[in-house]
Amino acid sequence: MGLRENAAKAAGREVAAEEPREAAVDVASNLTEPDLGDLTKDAESASAVIAWSRVMGEVRAIAKSEKFEGGRAGRFNFRGIETALNSFGPACRKHGVLVIQHRVETEYRDISTSSGGKMRECTALVTFRIYGPDGSFFESQAAGEASDSGGRSTPKAQSIALRTLLINNGLVPTEDRDADAVHFERAENPVRPAVSYVDEVCDPRTSAGRLRQIHHELKSMRQLGALVTNEVGDEEAIGDLVVRLGKERAGGGAE
Repeated sequence: MGLRENAAKAAGREVAAEEPREAAVDVASNLTEPDLGDLTKDAESASAVIAWSRVMGEVRAIAKSEKFEGGRAGRFNFRGIETALNSFGPACRKHGVLVIQHRVETEYRDISTSSGGKMRECTALVTFRIYGPDGSFFESQAAGEASDSGGRSTPKAQSIALRTLLINNGLVPTEDRDADAVHFERAENPVRPAVSYVDEVCDPRTSAGRLRQIHHELKSMRQLGALVTNEVGDEEAIGDLVVRLGKERAGGGAE
């Protein structure tokens, strides 16, 4: 008996005969969402882990629909605590899941604003217990940070921790476009031909420092051995030409 049959037997379901591999591949390629089956089956005896997975099956995505404007942070879209609660609350009640704040560890400091005002900043590390219908639970931690001038920094930080817990533990996507969905290849930079340097190299106004830079550019493009016509009409490797003229302009010193 395979893994599929064992899982079905534990759930009290019959297992249909497995389709040929070719047919299974065709069906799978057309699915946009997995078939989660009956999410309320055996709800009263479900463990915390099973019940939470069923909540995850209900909350498929939460878009960044809330907007923040103003302040030094500028403008941006975000998913606030109310949006997270509106999505997870009904699903948790449906599947008998309790998200309980079990322990809070806080740190505080006083900060000054750019306008000279005073605010209290709170950093909260919150331990949550997620209970299932059968009374089992698992713990998870999330941190939140907030500042306020009127004594509300602690509940703000706890709210942020709860939002973080729900979204992260629920693996909730935003439905935004995947940053890796667009593939592109970098175009190679065109290589400058060695002959295009000749006029500049032979110009007596070109400094020895610039000649050293040209030598480096030619070396990086592996063109030091390229043959060009020098200042007297002879054929010469451009690397040798640059070195020779560089020494002449430096008064015969080393390059």
